[in-house]
Amino acid sequence: MSTRTAHITETAAPPPVRLVITDDRTSADTALRHARSGSTLLWRGDYHNARHLLAAMRRRLDRPRRGTPPADPAHAFHRYRQARARRARLLSCLVVELGADYTLALRRAPDVSAACTAAYGRATGDRLVPLTELLGVLSAHQWRINGVEVPALDARIHPHYGVFAPTRNEYTDLVARAPVPDGTRFAVDLGTGTGVLAALLARRGVPRVLGTDLSPQAVACARENLRRLGLGDVEIRHGDLFPDVRADLIVCNPPWLPGTPVAALDHGVYDPHSAMLHGYLDGLADHLTPGGEGWLIFSDLSEHLGLRAPGDLGTRIAAAGLQILGRLDTRPRHRRAADPTDPLHTARAAETVTLWRLAPRSSR
Repeated sequence: MSTRTAHITETAAPPPVRLVITDDRTSADTALRHARSGSTLLWRGDYHNARHLLAAMRRRLDRPRRGTPPADPAHAFHRYRQARARRARLLSCLVVELGADYTLALRRAPDVSAACTAAYGRATGDRLVPLTELLGVLSAHQWRINGVEVPALDARIHPHYGVFAPTRNEYTDLVARAPVPDGTRFAVDLGTGTGVLAALLARRGVPRVLGTDLSPQAVACARENLRRLGLGDVEIRHGDLFPDVRADLIVCNPPWLPGTPVAALDHGVYDPHSAMLHGYLDGLADHLTPGGEGWLIFSDLSEHLGLRAPGDLGTRIAAAGLQILGRLDTRPRHRRAADPTDPLHTARAAETVTLWRLAPRSSR
C-alpha cells in the first residue's frame, strides 16, 4: 500500500515517515524500539496476536517509574498527563489497514465494518488506523448497541463514538435529587452530550426541555437517546453554550479540569482555560427568567490536583453577580477513587462532586 494515500485517523499526527511491517514474530520490546524511533508499525499478522502485542507493549509502558513522586500535586498531575500522552503516542504507532469498505484483512479478524461506519461515516478509501483506536471504536459500538445503565433514569443511555458516556453516576444522581424550582416550565441543559440530563429533567416533569451541544455527534446521539426513551418532544439543538432564550432552570455540567484536550473524549474532561465554566457563570443571569435558577454540577478534583485555587469557584460565582441558594454534595464511587496504586489516588479520594443552586443576586 502506498503511504502517500494512507492516513491515520483521529490523531493529528503527520503521515508516517517510515512504515515497518510487523507480524506474529515481533516482540513487544522490538515494537517499542521502532515506535520510539518514530516508525509506524503496520501489522500483517493474526488479529488476536496484534491485541496480545499491544497488551504487552502497554504492560512495559505501565511499569512504575523509579524515583520519588513530586510532592506538588500540580507537578504530579502534569507529569502524569505527559506520561499518558507519551504512552498513547507510542501505542498508536501499531496500526492496521482498513480497506475501502472497512474490511480488516487479517487472520481471525472480526467484521468491523458496522462499527467503523458508525464512528467514521461512509468509507472513502483505504486508511491506516491505530489498533488502540480501532479497539475503542469496537468498544464504543458495543456501548451504542447495549447502552449504559443510568440508575437515576431507570433506563439505558446509548453513547455514540466520540461522545462522553455517563458511566459515573454522581452527577446524574445529583440532578435526580435536587429540588426543581416551583413553577418551572422550561429548562435548558447546556452541553447535553448523550442527552442524559435533558432526559432526567423531562422525566422529572419539566414540561419543556431544550438541550444544546457544540458537537454534531453529540446532537445526533442525544436525539437518538431521547427517541429511544419516548421523549422525542425534548428539543436538541446544535450550538455553543446558551441559546437565545430565557429559561426557568438552566443546567450545566462542564468538564471539571482546566486543560487542553488531545483526543475526542478529552472534551468531556478538560475545559481549556475553564472557558465553558466561566461562560456559563457569566451568561447565566441574562438567560434566566425572573425567579429562575441555575444548576452547576462541578467537582473539586481540580483543587485537590493544584490546578485551581481553593475558593476560586466561589469567587467566580460572586463576580458573575450570582448567589448560592444551596448545594448538594456526593462522593465519587468509581474504582479509581478507591485504588491506592492510581497515581492520582490522593486527589481522587478527597474529591467531592457538588450541584450548586445559583440565582442572580438581585432576584431573591
